[in-house]
Amino acid sequence: MFRMILMSVAVSALAVPALAASVRTELLLATPNGPGRSIGSVVIASGAKGAVIKLKLHDVPAGEHGLHLHENGTCMPAAGPDGKMVLAGAAGGHWDPGQSGHHMGPAGEGHLGDLPRIVVVDKEKGIVRETLLAPRLTDVAALKGHVLMVHAGGDSYSDTPPLGGGGARLACGVLK
Repeated sequence: MFRMILMSVAVSALAVPALAASVRTELLLATPNGPGRSIGSVVIASGAKGAVIKLKLHDVPAGEHGLHLHENGTCMPAAGPDGKMVLAGAAGGHWDPGQSGHHMGPAGEGHLGDLPRIVVVDKEKGIVRETLLAPRLTDVAALKGHVLMVHAGGDSYSDTPPLGGGGARLACGVLK
């Protein structure tokens, strides 16, 4: 009898789906003094077809914005290659664990930090309520400790202009 109960518990445990991995962050404006006020939150969770990115943002300027994972876990300013201070520069470059050296979009063969761009249509409130898919991101737990960055400009998903043309760093958050 005890053996049957034990087997039943073991089978039940196998039938329970594994909890999906997820990471989250609060996005803070990049300022010369470090992270500023919050512009919302982001949750990235494992999905059947890649990472699912849920954005709940406000006060984002209208237009397209690049969205990238960066290699370091800090949003502090730092000197760039030219010696000038870069907002959230300590976050480092785009996350490229495979060292591809290329910027080819979320479905391309470039770096894994290249995520779908976001588009802000509401010029008055700058609200973004979107769910995006990053099909090549399959290990969401590996994102913990990296930075999620919103850039001031759009993203061409190519190496021209450099880094897809996202430009300045607008907002930043460390994934936990």
